[in-house]
Amino acid sequence: MYIALEGIDLVGKTTQIELLKSRFLNAVFTREPGGTSFGTQIREILLNGDKKLADMTEFLLFLADRSEHYEKVIKPALNWSKLIISDRSVFSGIAYGLESAKISRDFIINSNLAVIENKFPDLVVVFEISRADLLDRLKARSPDKIEQRGIEYALSIQKRLLSLPREFGVNMLIIDASSKENDIFRKIERAIIDRKIGV
Repeated sequence: MYIALEGIDLVGKTTQIELLKSRFLNAVFTREPGGTSFGTQIREILLNGDKKLADMTEFLLFLADRSEHYEKVIKPALNWSKLIISDRSVFSGIAYGLESAKISRDFIINSNLAVIENKFPDLVVVFEISRADLLDRLKARSPDKIEQRGIEYALSIQKRLLSLPREFGVNMLIIDASSKENDIFRKIERAIIDRKIGV
């Protein structure tokens, strides 16, 4: 079973991943970008590199990471019937790609679906945060290259992440990112257990 946690930066995905690691000890935990050694190099270029990349270059780097990640991590784990819990998935790739006016929607969607062989997560947990809470969290850290694009950009990505799973008919759980950490954890834990019972 394949579970993806989605949401813009600072919504608490990483915190929940760490909590889930202590609960689902035999699960495969991974992330996009950066779930492979190749992906780690791409992640550094994308988030912390000092050069401004062309929109298509950035998109193709994310796509290359996703392709390598699917072939080396997701696909083998699915073949072994492992529980996979990933920080981000194809939906981030599509959402961020669609923010560029220079890349066609069809190319963004079709290329992403091709590299994952149309294998979507079984459940997407989407974290939703308010503008006010996001502003508060942004004050507490130095932004990476993506976060530097501003709050309107981030909220536009969030809107896409909340709609894309439905568009593709994928099961989705929406989480209020302002809730207490333990309450969020319990909701995700229950959703995973319920899915495992049902398969």
